[in-house]
Amino acid sequence: MPPAGPVRSLLGECQCGAVAYEADGRPLAVFVCHCRECRKQSASAFGISVILPRAGFRVTRGRPQFWERTTGSGGRLRGAFCPACGSRLWHERDAAPDTVSLKGGSLAEPIDLTGAIHIWTKRKLPGVAIPDGAVQYPEEPPET
Repeated sequence: MPPAGPVRSLLGECQCGAVAYEADGRPLAVFVCHCRECRKQSASAFGISVILPRAGFRVTRGRPQFWERTTGSGGRLRGAFCPACGSRLWHERDAAPDTVSLKGGSLAEPIDLTGAIHIWTKRKLPGVAIPDGAVQYPEEPPET
């Protein structure tokens, strides 16, 4: 379930500050992904994706570069990153052109993971605990 609360702008930027963005609206969903690709792109135990409507998203500083790959389901995923420091900032999927997936580590304020949906749990690292009662899927959730 998406986080509740007032609608506010989410601000984010890369590690060096060269590229920044702003996104208006309440997240449609928050995912904690344990797949190998997300672990690689985040250089961590999992990736955090905050899904928002594209209509409220805008770059406020700099010009990102993009890297593209084919997803496991055969779609295309474009990852925006800073050309100076390499930080991943957001993803765009051709299967979901009306949304943008902000990378949790790029947000200025931490995102609340209480209601996050855990996906690709069959790939999670040993020792990573998923909270009791969290919605989870061993692979992709339906309709992603």
